[in-house]
Order: sequence, then structure tokens, then C-alpha cells
Amino acid sequence: MKLIPVFLLFMVLLAACNPITRPEATAPDPPVMLEPTGFIQRIHDPVMAKEGDTYYVFSTGARVIIICSQDMVEWTWCGRVFERPPAWVEAAVPGVGDLWAPDISYFNDRWHLYYSGSTFGSPRSVIGLATNTTLDPTSPDYAWVDEGLVIASTGAEDWNAIDPNLVIDEEGAPWLAFGSYWSGLKLRRLDPATGKPSEADPTLYALAQRPADGPGGTAIEAAFIIYRDGYYYLFASFDACCHGADSTYNVRVGRAATITGPYLDRDGVSMLAGGGTRILDAYGHWRGPGHNGIYRAGDVDWIVYHAYDAEQIGIPKLRIESVGWDEAGWPYLPSQKEEIKRLGD
Repeated sequence: MKLIPVFLLFMVLLAACNPITRPEATAPDPPVMLEPTGFIQRIHDPVMAKEGDTYYVFSTGARVIIICSQDMVEWTWCGRVFERPPAWVEAAVPGVGDLWAPDISYFNDRWHLYYSGSTFGSPRSVIGLATNTTLDPTSPDYAWVDEGLVIASTGAEDWNAIDPNLVIDEEGAPWLAFGSYWSGLKLRRLDPATGKPSEADPTLYALAQRPADGPGGTAIEAAFIIYRDGYYYLFASFDACCHGADSTYNVRVGRAATITGPYLDRDGVSMLAGGGTRILDAYGHWRGPGHNGIYRAGDVDWIVYHAYDAEQIGIPKLRIESVGWDEAGWPYLPSQKEEIKRLGD
């Protein structure tokens, strides 16, 4: 029997015990599912950005939670956006607690953080905007400036002003997608100078909704739009979040040739008629995965979302995967079963 040198045997064992899970500079093929560690518990509705050599995830929580990482795997606490909830939010939404569903984007030489204030199950809601020149909390230039109200719903409308997502169209114009339950997901064009609704185009565009008499009722929220190879892709979360291991959240997608739609799923069903191809559902001990953001790095799309850990009393935790794209231009994820990731639902 041929003997293996001790040092070589040690290196082989070390590699087996410590598989490489760090993100690659180019698109992983096949796509990979990371296993985040560190400060990932109680992370809900995450969205990710990168500045310098640091990744930042913003999350629902008291005054908006921020966690940081050098590699998308090991995460640490990095603070909060606000020292206290904005007074105008507290006045507009009595009883408001956590600030929900932040969205982070960089344009016009500033970071734009959209966030929402509401109470559970109520359409009395607001979307606000805070800006900063840097995400680095150690920089002398680091200072979040609250720019105030962007959009509000009072209950008189048939839509809800939460879950904002800023998207820049192929011509460089900014838009804000938002909405939850009721009549579904909406879109407003923004003024690029202010980051607030455009007076030149006051149209409220309808993006997606579910029929009230359908199996999931009107449960749709968490719009996130990206542009890729001639299509706008609308990601949305269906069904029930926020019930721990009993959550039934899942992510669906449709695509359109124009940012205002219509968004159709893989079978050609409009998302305004309840359509949406399922790409993310419960897997392993993870329940109710949803409310995703997409972080794009070159030709790599990383999907960040929360899921409830059924092995740890249903605590929501941060999850990250790279997105695969099939020959027909539809996304799929490594966490999903073959029939879901290749064929849709």
C-alpha cells in the first residue's frame, strides 16, 4: 500500500472539513447556496449593497438594522440607520414600532435608503427616504439624512404604502415599486433630483395582484425588480410571512418588456391575474423563505432573503444564494427541487 505523507494527509482532511463557500468573482456554475454565520438571527426583509470591500445588509427592525461582512458568509453587527424613529413617522402612523423593509440603492452620488412605517395588518402606512454619502460607519462623512415622506396610504386607498424597491430603468430613470396585500403591487416614477414621486408622471401603475377569492387570498408583497437581457423581472412574495415555522411565504417571478408591465409568468399568465412562476419555496428545515432582494455584481446575481429556521423555534435568519438563469431566461435557485428550479410551478 502506498503511504501518503502526513502533511499531505492533513491538508486533504482540512479541505474536507472546510469546504470553500466564499462567493466567486464570476457567476458560479452551477449556482451555489451560501451558509451565512454570525449575526444572522432576527434578520427580516433583507437587502444588500457593497461599498469598498464590505457588504452591508439592511433589515427590518428598530430604527433599521445594519449588518456587515467581508465575504457574504460571516456577518457582524454594524449598527442602525436612525438614533430614534423619525418624528414624522411616529405622527403619521400611531403605534409604529420597527421600521420595515428597507431598500438601498446608489444614484446621484448618494446612497438612497427607502423604508416603511406601518403596523401589522393596517394600510395606514408611509414610505420614507434617508440618504448618505457613504455606508462606512467609520468614515467622517457618514451621516444618514432623513428626507421625509415619499408616499403614504391612509386606508382610503385600495393599496398599501410599504415594501419599497427602487429600480433604475434602461434609460436611467428611477422608479419605486411598492405595495402589500389589498390591490397588490404598484409602481411610481420618481424625480431623479429628489428621489420622490415625479410630478411629470403622476400615474400609479399596477404591477401585480391576487384575486381575493383565490387560494392565497390577496397575499402578495415585497416587490423587487431587476433588468436583464431585455426584460424586467418582477420578484414578489406570496402567502403568509411572520408565523415562524408555520410561515408559507414563497417567491414568484414574472417578466415584462417594459418596466410598467404587463408582467407575465413562464406560462404566459399575467401577474395582474394572480400569475407568477414559483422559484423559491420551503426546503430542508427552512420555512417560509421570502421578501428577497437582489444584489448584482458584474454578471452575478445574488438573492438575499429571510427564512424561518424550523430547527430553532422558527427564528428568521439571513439566507443567500446565487441565481442561475436557464436557456429561456428564467431564474432558478440551488436550494430548490429540480422540477421547481427548471420548470417553474
